[in-house]
Amino acid sequence: MRSKYIVKDLLREMTELLSPHIERASREAQLLLMAHLNEDELWLITHQNSEVSDTKELFEWVKRRCENEPFEYITNRVSFYSEEFFIKEGALIPRPETELLIDEVFKTYENKNASLTFVEVGVGSGIISIMLAKHYPNARFIAVDISQNALDIAEVNIEKFGLSRRIELRLGSLLEPINEKIDYLVSNPPYIEDGIDLESNLSYEPQNALFGGKVGDELIKKLLDGVLKQKIKFFTCEMGYDQQDRIQTYLKDKNFKSIEFYKDYSDFDRGFTLKV
Repeated sequence: MRSKYIVKDLLREMTELLSPHIERASREAQLLLMAHLNEDELWLITHQNSEVSDTKELFEWVKRRCENEPFEYITNRVSFYSEEFFIKEGALIPRPETELLIDEVFKTYENKNASLTFVEVGVGSGIISIMLAKHYPNARFIAVDISQNALDIAEVNIEKFGLSRRIELRLGSLLEPINEKIDYLVSNPPYIEDGIDLESNLSYEPQNALFGGKVGDELIKKLLDGVLKQKIKFFTCEMGYDQQDRIQTYLKDKNFKSIEFYKDYSDFDRGFTLKV
């Protein structure tokens, strides 16, 4: 490792280091360099012969990526719903499939100017509440998480988007911290079955945001109980690809208006909206 590099030589060396450990090593080298320099694709294309100095942190990033640490935790950036958010260890990395949950809320409640009280259980990095708050300017949001680390990360993003007055963060489990009347509940809860072997990069992510219990859908069922007991009108929730039948069975003989399931980009069952 030298102290100064030409961009094209730097990318070549980074790619050589990354290649034995990850796929798309050349592309990830480019993305790491752009994030490190805070530059875009056009700059990279047009500055192949430019000099880059002070690469110590950059090569530390490469080492971390070689150890399969998620790219997003290394750069502290994640893209979601065409926006960029702050992320670090302590909050689940947002997945593209969760954008579909937001789309479902938009389809379910089309009046953008309604004065609703939304509650999000499992706020994580804050991306769901933030995107909904941007869409529903007159709505109030209460966002709950069991992890103070996650709440701290969400707070950074909420402040970035100027939504601190509209999104209130609360520490606690499920609906326990909520005394207010809830109009719309949203959640991307942990729903993976305990003990399932996951990809190694997922070991960096908070396990309590991934595993939902012995079967996996225990927390979803607890939220359903709360929705039915409190007569919350709308509940949109992400779920596992194999949980639709169990959720329908659980709701059998219970009193609600309707439930509609939606699929993800791979045509797997991914979530539902319950109307009470």
